[in-house]
Amino acid sequence: MHNFKKLKIWIESMELVSESYKLTRSFPKYETYGLMNQMNRCSVSIPSNISEGTSKSSNKHFNKYLEDSLGSAFEWETQLNVA
Repeated sequence: MHNFKKLKIWIESMELVSESYKLTRSFPKYETYGLMNQMNRCSVSIPSNISEGTSKSSNKHFNKYLEDSLGSAFEWETQLNVA
């Protein structure tokens, strides 16, 4: 098992969450329940999957959660390009 709070990838993904919330605050009001909400949920998903993966007993399962985090990161990047 890994201590997720010591993982550089988790620390950096938490910084992304903070930056995502700061960025989306500047979005138009009509995006509150659209792109703004989706980007923030996506950003939160990244460290959440990393931390959940650390609770798994095998590296195979941990890697699956890392892949899910990567997918969320790509999704967030796409939404950033849309914005």
